[in-house]
Amino acid sequence: MRRTVGMQNNRAILIGNAFPLSLVRSPVRIVPATVAELQSAVAGKSVVSFWGHANTLAPAEEFCGLSLRPVGERPVLRLNEAALPTLDGWVFTACWILSPEYADDFRPAPGEVVPVERIVDWQILKMTWE
Repeated sequence: MRRTVGMQNNRAILIGNAFPLSLVRSPVRIVPATVAELQSAVAGKSVVSFWGHANTLAPAEEFCGLSLRPVGERPVLRLNEAALPTLDGWVFTACWILSPEYADDFRPAPGEVVPVERIVDWQILKMTWE
């Protein structure tokens, strides 16, 4: 049985634009999801966001119909002793990721801030710790 420390996450979901793979310390399952599935998961819950790119926040919010504004600028995820992601005192066993789909033949340079015009769509992924 997995122990969690912090407030239970049955009242909030974790959302970001990318999840740092350096924080994956136990098996995870990642599956594509739809906007309807994301909105269903959010129903009646708070959104805890670790969105890191201010220039893509508005288009991502428009795409999914949710507020993705983080509490502070570029919040830092941490792991608890059970190797689960935590943020703002919440412990999560799932993370929703909204990643941009770029126009053909575009690949951002390392550290480049991607112009919104280069984003043609969004991909939703649900990452679940097993």
